[in-house]
Amino acid sequence: MNKRLFILSQYLLPHHLLSRLAGCIAECRVRWFKNALTAWFAKRYQVDMSQALVEDLTAYEHFNAFFTRALKDGARPLDQTPGAILSPADGAVSQLGPIEHGRVFQAKGHSFSVLELLGGDAANAAPFMGGDFATIYLSPKDYHRVHMPLAGTLREMVYIPGRIFSVNQTTAENVPELFARNERVACIFDTERGPMAVVLVGAMIVASIETVWAGLITPPKRELKTFRYDEAARAPIHLEKGAELGRFKLGSTAVVLFGPDQVKWAEGLGALSPVQMGQGIGLPNA
Repeated sequence: MNKRLFILSQYLLPHHLLSRLAGCIAECRVRWFKNALTAWFAKRYQVDMSQALVEDLTAYEHFNAFFTRALKDGARPLDQTPGAILSPADGAVSQLGPIEHGRVFQAKGHSFSVLELLGGDAANAAPFMGGDFATIYLSPKDYHRVHMPLAGTLREMVYIPGRIFSVNQTTAENVPELFARNERVACIFDTERGPMAVVLVGAMIVASIETVWAGLITPPKRELKTFRYDEAARAPIHLEKGAELGRFKLGSTAVVLFGPDQVKWAEGLGALSPVQMGQGIGLPNA
Protein backbone atom coordinates (compact mmCIF):
# COMPACT_ATOMS: atom_id res chain seq x y z
CA MET A 1 0.00 0.00 0.00
CA ASN A 2 2.83 2.43 0.87
CA LYS A 3 4.40 1.78 -2.52
CA ARG A 4 1.07 2.46 -4.26
CA LEU A 5 0.66 5.74 -2.38
CA PHE A 6 4.21 6.76 -3.25
CA ILE A 7 3.66 6.12 -6.96
CA LEU A 8 0.30 7.93 -6.88
CA SER A 9 1.95 10.92 -5.21
CA GLN A 10 4.46 11.03 -8.07
CA TYR A 11 1.66 11.81 -10.50
CA LEU A 12 -0.10 14.32 -8.23
CA LEU A 13 2.78 16.40 -6.87
CA PRO A 14 3.68 19.71 -8.58
CA HIS A 15 7.09 18.54 -9.82
CA HIS A 16 8.53 21.77 -11.14
CA LEU A 17 7.29 23.90 -8.24
CA LEU A 18 8.89 21.54 -5.73
CA SER A 19 12.12 21.55 -7.72
CA ARG A 20 12.23 25.35 -7.83
CA LEU A 21 11.69 25.50 -4.07
CA ALA A 22 14.42 22.91 -3.54
CA GLY A 23 16.71 24.95 -5.78
CA CYS A 24 16.15 28.08 -3.68
CA ILE A 25 16.90 26.18 -0.47
CA ALA A 26 20.00 24.56 -1.99
CA GLU A 27 21.37 27.98 -3.03
CA CYS A 28 20.72 29.64 0.36
CA ARG A 29 23.87 31.34 1.69
CA VAL A 30 22.63 32.00 5.24
CA ARG A 31 25.51 30.52 7.17
CA TRP A 32 23.72 28.76 10.02
CA PHE A 33 21.09 27.31 7.67
CA LYS A 34 23.38 26.02 4.93
CA ASN A 35 25.80 24.57 7.50
CA ALA A 36 23.01 22.78 9.34
CA LEU A 37 21.53 21.42 6.11
CA THR A 38 24.91 20.25 4.81
CA ALA A 39 25.87 18.61 8.11
CA TRP A 40 22.51 16.82 8.35
CA PHE A 41 22.75 15.57 4.77
CA ALA A 42 26.34 14.37 5.12
CA LYS A 43 25.45 12.43 8.27
CA ARG A 44 22.13 11.11 6.95
CA TYR A 45 23.68 9.70 3.76
CA GLN A 46 27.14 8.89 5.19
CA VAL A 47 28.98 11.07 2.68
CA ASP A 48 32.71 10.34 2.60
CA MET A 49 34.31 13.78 2.77
CA SER A 50 37.85 12.39 2.96
CA GLN A 51 37.85 12.20 -0.84
CA ALA A 52 36.58 15.76 -1.32
CA LEU A 53 38.97 18.49 -2.44
CA VAL A 54 37.49 20.60 0.38
CA GLU A 55 36.76 18.40 3.39
CA ASP A 56 35.37 21.13 5.66
CA LEU A 57 31.57 21.07 5.36
CA THR A 58 31.28 24.67 6.54
CA ALA A 59 33.59 25.95 3.77
CA TYR A 60 30.98 25.57 1.03
CA GLU A 61 29.07 28.71 0.09
CA HIS A 62 25.77 26.85 -0.11
CA PHE A 63 24.40 23.31 -0.19
CA ASN A 64 24.68 23.00 -3.98
CA ALA A 65 28.40 23.79 -3.84
CA PHE A 66 28.79 20.92 -1.36
CA PHE A 67 26.58 18.60 -3.41
CA THR A 68 28.56 19.17 -6.62
CA ARG A 69 31.89 19.15 -4.76
CA ALA A 70 35.14 18.38 -6.58
CA LEU A 71 37.28 15.42 -5.54
CA LYS A 72 40.98 15.32 -4.75
CA ASP A 73 43.37 14.53 -7.58
CA GLY A 74 43.67 10.78 -7.89
CA ALA A 75 40.44 10.03 -6.02
CA ARG A 76 38.98 8.52 -9.21
CA PRO A 77 41.82 6.96 -11.23
CA LEU A 78 40.88 6.20 -14.83
CA ASP A 79 41.06 2.62 -16.07
CA GLN A 80 44.14 2.52 -18.31
CA THR A 81 43.09 -0.58 -20.28
CA PRO A 82 43.34 0.32 -23.99
CA GLY A 83 39.91 1.21 -25.35
CA ALA A 84 38.18 0.91 -21.94
CA ILE A 85 34.75 2.51 -21.70
CA LEU A 86 34.55 4.32 -18.36
CA SER A 87 31.66 4.70 -15.99
CA PRO A 88 30.52 8.32 -16.40
CA ALA A 89 29.64 8.68 -12.73
CA ASP A 90 29.64 7.25 -9.24
CA GLY A 91 26.55 5.24 -8.41
CA ALA A 92 25.04 1.92 -9.33
CA VAL A 93 24.07 0.28 -12.59
CA SER A 94 20.32 0.55 -12.98
CA GLN A 95 20.36 -1.61 -16.12
CA LEU A 96 22.64 -2.27 -19.07
CA GLY A 97 22.47 -4.39 -22.18
CA PRO A 98 21.32 -4.35 -25.81
CA ILE A 99 18.93 -1.84 -27.35
CA GLU A 100 16.22 -4.07 -28.81
CA HIS A 101 13.56 -2.93 -31.28
CA GLY A 102 14.54 0.66 -30.58
CA ARG A 103 13.87 0.34 -26.86
CA VAL A 104 15.96 0.41 -23.68
CA PHE A 105 15.09 -1.92 -20.80
CA GLN A 106 14.08 0.01 -17.69
CA ALA A 107 12.96 -2.51 -15.04
CA LYS A 108 10.43 -5.23 -14.38
CA GLY A 109 8.69 -5.30 -17.74
CA HIS A 110 9.14 -1.61 -18.52
CA SER A 111 11.23 -0.12 -21.33
CA PHE A 112 11.50 3.23 -23.07
CA SER A 113 12.06 4.45 -26.60
CA VAL A 114 15.50 5.65 -27.73
CA LEU A 115 13.71 8.00 -30.13
CA GLU A 116 11.81 9.65 -27.27
CA LEU A 117 14.83 9.63 -24.96
CA LEU A 118 16.79 11.70 -27.49
CA GLY A 119 13.98 14.16 -28.12
CA GLY A 120 12.13 12.63 -31.07
CA ASP A 121 14.73 13.24 -33.80
CA ALA A 122 14.90 10.07 -35.90
CA ALA A 123 18.28 11.05 -37.37
CA ASN A 124 19.81 11.23 -33.88
CA ALA A 125 18.21 7.96 -32.76
CA ALA A 126 19.02 5.88 -35.88
CA PRO A 127 22.73 5.21 -35.14
CA PHE A 128 21.85 3.65 -31.78
CA MET A 129 19.24 1.17 -33.01
CA GLY A 130 20.49 -2.32 -32.24
CA GLY A 131 23.28 -0.89 -30.12
CA ASP A 132 23.97 -1.02 -26.39
CA PHE A 133 23.10 1.05 -23.34
CA ALA A 134 24.12 1.51 -19.72
CA THR A 135 22.01 3.39 -17.16
CA ILE A 136 23.83 4.66 -14.05
CA TYR A 137 21.86 5.88 -11.02
CA LEU A 138 23.54 8.44 -8.76
CA SER A 139 22.42 8.16 -5.13
CA PRO A 140 22.40 11.14 -2.74
CA LYS A 141 25.77 10.24 -1.18
CA ASP A 142 27.58 9.95 -4.51
CA TYR A 143 29.92 12.31 -6.31
CA HIS A 144 27.59 14.21 -8.64
CA ARG A 145 29.72 15.21 -11.58
CA VAL A 146 29.38 13.30 -14.85
CA HIS A 147 32.45 12.52 -16.98
CA MET A 148 33.24 11.26 -20.48
CA PRO A 149 33.17 7.46 -20.94
CA LEU A 150 35.36 7.95 -24.04
CA ALA A 151 37.07 10.91 -25.67
CA GLY A 152 34.66 12.61 -28.06
CA THR A 153 33.71 15.69 -30.04
CA LEU A 154 30.33 17.18 -29.21
CA ARG A 155 28.03 17.19 -32.22
CA GLU A 156 24.71 18.18 -30.66
CA MET A 157 23.02 18.92 -27.34
CA VAL A 158 19.25 18.62 -26.96
CA TYR A 159 17.22 19.92 -24.04
CA ILE A 160 14.02 17.88 -23.69
CA PRO A 161 11.35 19.18 -21.29
CA GLY A 162 9.24 16.78 -19.29
CA ARG A 163 8.03 15.65 -15.91
CA ILE A 164 10.48 15.12 -13.07
CA PHE A 165 9.41 11.97 -11.31
CA SER A 166 11.67 10.70 -8.55
CA VAL A 167 14.25 8.28 -9.92
CA ASN A 168 14.84 5.15 -7.85
CA GLN A 169 14.17 1.43 -8.06
CA THR A 170 10.51 1.83 -7.08
CA THR A 171 9.71 4.41 -9.76
CA ALA A 172 11.75 2.52 -12.36
CA GLU A 173 9.60 -0.53 -11.71
CA ASN A 174 6.29 1.33 -11.67
CA VAL A 175 6.42 4.46 -13.85
CA PRO A 176 6.29 3.53 -17.57
CA GLU A 177 9.00 5.11 -19.77
CA LEU A 178 10.39 6.95 -16.75
CA PHE A 179 13.68 8.11 -18.28
CA ALA A 180 12.01 9.21 -21.52
CA ARG A 181 9.38 11.22 -19.61
CA ASN A 182 11.59 13.17 -17.22
CA GLU A 183 13.27 16.43 -18.16
CA ARG A 184 16.70 15.68 -19.61
CA VAL A 185 19.69 16.87 -21.61
CA ALA A 186 21.00 14.59 -24.39
CA CYS A 187 24.61 15.12 -25.47
CA ILE A 188 25.71 13.38 -28.69
CA PHE A 189 29.40 12.90 -29.39
CA ASP A 190 31.50 11.46 -32.19
CA THR A 191 34.04 9.00 -30.72
CA GLU A 192 36.46 6.27 -31.79
CA ARG A 193 33.52 3.87 -31.27
CA GLY A 194 31.16 5.88 -33.44
CA PRO A 195 28.32 8.03 -32.08
CA MET A 196 27.92 8.07 -28.31
CA ALA A 197 25.05 9.67 -26.42
CA VAL A 198 25.24 10.66 -22.77
CA VAL A 199 21.82 11.64 -21.47
CA LEU A 200 21.54 13.49 -18.15
CA VAL A 201 18.09 12.72 -16.75
CA GLY A 202 16.53 15.03 -14.17
CA ALA A 203 14.47 13.91 -11.20
CA MET A 204 12.20 15.25 -8.47
CA ILE A 205 13.90 18.22 -6.70
CA VAL A 206 16.82 18.23 -9.14
CA ALA A 207 17.22 21.98 -9.28
CA SER A 208 19.22 22.00 -12.50
CA ILE A 209 21.47 20.20 -14.96
CA GLU A 210 24.69 21.86 -16.09
CA THR A 211 27.28 21.12 -18.76
CA VAL A 212 30.86 22.39 -18.78
CA TRP A 213 30.43 24.12 -22.15
CA ALA A 214 27.00 25.74 -21.68
CA GLY A 215 26.51 26.10 -17.93
CA LEU A 216 22.96 25.85 -16.60
CA ILE A 217 20.61 24.19 -19.10
CA THR A 218 17.14 25.53 -18.43
CA PRO A 219 15.71 27.51 -21.36
CA PRO A 220 13.36 30.38 -20.44
CA LYS A 221 10.54 28.37 -21.97
CA ARG A 222 10.41 24.67 -21.18
CA GLU A 223 10.33 23.52 -24.77
CA LEU A 224 12.51 21.27 -26.87
CA LYS A 225 15.68 23.08 -27.92
CA THR A 226 18.60 21.80 -29.99
CA PHE A 227 22.12 23.23 -29.90
CA ARG A 228 24.43 22.18 -32.73
CA TYR A 229 28.21 22.25 -32.44
CA ASP A 230 29.94 22.50 -35.79
CA GLU A 231 31.80 25.13 -37.74
CA ALA A 232 28.55 26.61 -39.08
CA ALA A 233 26.81 26.99 -35.70
CA ARG A 234 29.20 26.87 -32.75
CA ALA A 235 32.84 25.92 -32.40
CA PRO A 236 33.25 22.14 -31.98
CA ILE A 237 33.99 21.02 -28.43
CA HIS A 238 36.32 18.10 -27.78
CA LEU A 239 36.52 16.40 -24.38
CA GLU A 240 39.07 13.78 -23.41
CA LYS A 241 38.20 10.46 -21.79
CA GLY A 242 37.43 11.05 -18.12
CA ALA A 243 36.98 14.82 -18.52
CA GLU A 244 34.06 16.41 -16.73
CA LEU A 245 30.99 16.68 -18.93
CA GLY A 246 28.39 18.12 -16.58
CA ARG A 247 26.81 17.88 -13.18
CA PHE A 248 23.52 17.41 -11.37
CA LYS A 249 22.33 19.74 -8.65
CA LEU A 250 20.51 17.25 -6.41
CA GLY A 251 21.31 14.15 -8.44
CA SER A 252 19.70 11.67 -10.81
CA THR A 253 20.67 9.34 -13.66
CA ALA A 254 22.96 9.16 -16.68
CA VAL A 255 22.14 6.97 -19.69
CA VAL A 256 24.96 6.10 -22.13
CA LEU A 257 24.20 4.81 -25.65
CA PHE A 258 26.45 3.26 -28.31
CA GLY A 259 25.73 1.94 -31.79
CA PRO A 260 25.64 -1.74 -32.86
CA ASP A 261 28.73 -3.93 -32.31
CA GLN A 262 30.75 -1.15 -30.70
CA VAL A 263 31.04 -2.12 -27.03
CA LYS A 264 31.01 -5.18 -24.84
CA TRP A 265 30.01 -4.57 -21.24
CA ALA A 266 32.23 -6.00 -18.51
CA GLU A 267 31.40 -9.49 -17.34
CA GLY A 268 29.71 -9.61 -13.96
CA LEU A 269 28.31 -6.09 -14.33
CA GLY A 270 24.54 -5.97 -13.98
CA ALA A 271 21.60 -4.31 -12.25
CA LEU A 272 22.58 -2.79 -8.88
CA SER A 273 26.33 -3.28 -9.44
CA PRO A 274 28.14 -0.38 -7.71
CA VAL A 275 30.42 1.67 -9.97
CA GLN A 276 32.73 4.65 -9.64
CA MET A 277 33.57 7.31 -12.17
CA GLY A 278 36.61 6.20 -14.14
CA GLN A 279 36.01 2.50 -13.57
CA GLY A 280 36.11 0.41 -16.73
CA ILE A 281 32.62 -0.87 -17.48
CA GLY A 282 33.21 -2.10 -21.03
CA LEU A 283 35.64 -2.70 -23.86
CA PRO A 284 35.52 -2.30 -27.63
CA ASN A 285 33.61 -5.10 -29.33
CA ALA A 286 36.41 -6.25 -31.62
